[in-house]
Amino acid sequence: MSDYRISFDKAELDLDLIHAFLSGSYWAKGIPRHIVETSIKHSFCAAVFAKDEAGQDEQVGFARLITDFATFAYLADVFVLPAHRGKGVAMQMLEAVQAHPELAGLRRWLLFTRDMQSLYAKLGWTPIPHPERCMERHDVDLYTR
Repeated sequence: MSDYRISFDKAELDLDLIHAFLSGSYWAKGIPRHIVETSIKHSFCAAVFAKDEAGQDEQVGFARLITDFATFAYLADVFVLPAHRGKGVAMQMLEAVQAHPELAGLRRWLLFTRDMQSLYAKLGWTPIPHPERCMERHDVDLYTR
């Protein structure tokens, strides 16, 4: 993982890359760029960078946390570009997020994932013990109408 660098500085984020990835993802298909920008503005973000062929940093991963910085956090929009998967990049990025001093003391973290339960389990995440207590209001087609 020494070829990668993690940053929590929003000024370094590649908004074009983030929007392109999210707008094609199963969870945010068609999301408008201004919504991505607003979500980042109001969230705690992490990004992973790798050196490109010219030696310049290029963003290859992202994670966003919606939090009050005191009791609760919702982890969203986690991705690593395909060329960098299988190298522990997501694991290291998420470990850095969970260990960040601004997030120490959070009582509850929540996320939704269709297919990455095994990754999150390695980081101490467990299924919700009483899913019948959990409710949602979800407009699946909001971005594609």
